[in-house]
Amino acid sequence: MPHPLVYQLRFTRSEFMRGLEGVSDSDARQRLMPMNCISWNVGHLAWQEQRYFLFFAQGLMPFPDINRLFAYGAPGSAPVLAEMLAAWKSITSAVDPWLEAVTSEKLQEHVVMDGEVHPYIFGSLLQRVIYHYWYHNGENQAIRQAMGHHGLPDFVGDIDGEAPYRPE
Repeated sequence: MPHPLVYQLRFTRSEFMRGLEGVSDSDARQRLMPMNCISWNVGHLAWQEQRYFLFFAQGLMPFPDINRLFAYGAPGSAPVLAEMLAAWKSITSAVDPWLEAVTSEKLQEHVVMDGEVHPYIFGSLLQRVIYHYWYHNGENQAIRQAMGHHGLPDFVGDIDGEAPYRPE
């Protein structure tokens, strides 16, 4: 059984995707300054999952362009939504086996890169990803509201059914 935080991440991912339902490529690429566009946000969250759970945890970097183009501080761009969703799906699918196997002990370990121990622990990185998704989900909904989209999600989905509190 996956760690309880993994269930929360999965629910968060599904809510992020629910917030993208009905978004056209044209709207996803529209940038309302000073925010990034919706498709950039998708690439940005793919970047973070790849960085933390593939690169930091396993030494893998399957999408170097995602790492370069969507890192924190990378310049804004307006990528094609379908391409960002495909990269996001590939990255999250590659991350899932690690998440399935992650233990409380592993989540308490520090990231070690090139023999150097970093201050980050995997559990805090997992929480950071969850909260980061919620931040950008809200931002995406604000962008959509500003564009005049209607019928948007107005609250968290079925957390009680899909991701209720679970003790370790």
